[in-house]
Amino acid sequence: MTFAELHHGPDPLVLPNAWDVPSALAMAAEGFPAIGTTSFGVASSQGHPDGGRASRAANLTLARALRDLPVYVSFDVEDGYSDDPAEVAEYVEQLAVAGINIEDSTAERLVAPELLAAKVAEIKRRSPGLFVNARVDTYWLRQDAELEPTLERAEAYVRAGADGVFVPGATDPAVLRKLAETLPVPVNTLPVPGLSVNALGRLGIRRVSTGSLPYRAALNAAVTAARAVRDGAQVPPALDYQRLQEQLTGYSRTER
Repeated sequence: MTFAELHHGPDPLVLPNAWDVPSALAMAAEGFPAIGTTSFGVASSQGHPDGGRASRAANLTLARALRDLPVYVSFDVEDGYSDDPAEVAEYVEQLAVAGINIEDSTAERLVAPELLAAKVAEIKRRSPGLFVNARVDTYWLRQDAELEPTLERAEAYVRAGADGVFVPGATDPAVLRKLAETLPVPVNTLPVPGLSVNALGRLGIRRVSTGSLPYRAALNAAVTAARAVRDGAQVPPALDYQRLQEQLTGYSRTER
């Protein structure tokens, strides 16, 4: 089954988002058929805030490190790290992955939809087999956060060749249903409080990405473990050291 076909199964594709090799290996070992990345996790783990095109270089390094992963990988490339569609397409081609997620905002502001549409078109021209998930940031940034302008943007990206549309921040079931009914490509959301993956599937959603949630939860778990040792509290459960060591050792041999 191809990465694109995973979006058309009986249930929505749950795409966990990793930020380094160990997190990707752990999620692959859990049985997920595909893994995404989180620009927040990648940038933050390098000591940078999210956005500002901070994950550009780190993504190239991580993509090379994940090439032997036994599952599909999709990369979050922020806005493509350039306003030039040709430069964006060249960068994406270097990643050599199954899919990307690219957004229609820069520096926390929406850009003209024509700009992302041009980027999508050029990416698909150079990498026709790549699954391009176009992210509409209207609801995420609370700018033009209404159904009509969101659909206008999404439809422009679909016409340009986008294979999927991601609308983070949209949580109203009526909005999600209308997006799924109107757009001819799979619609992607973040987890929605109060709605299970199954419930989102009944609304027509075809992909649910975890976003930065696993990364933020991992940081919380690390602090909780350290606090428990300091305070003499019960230490929380953790993955087995030997298991992680064996995963990394085996993967390192495969990579070589």
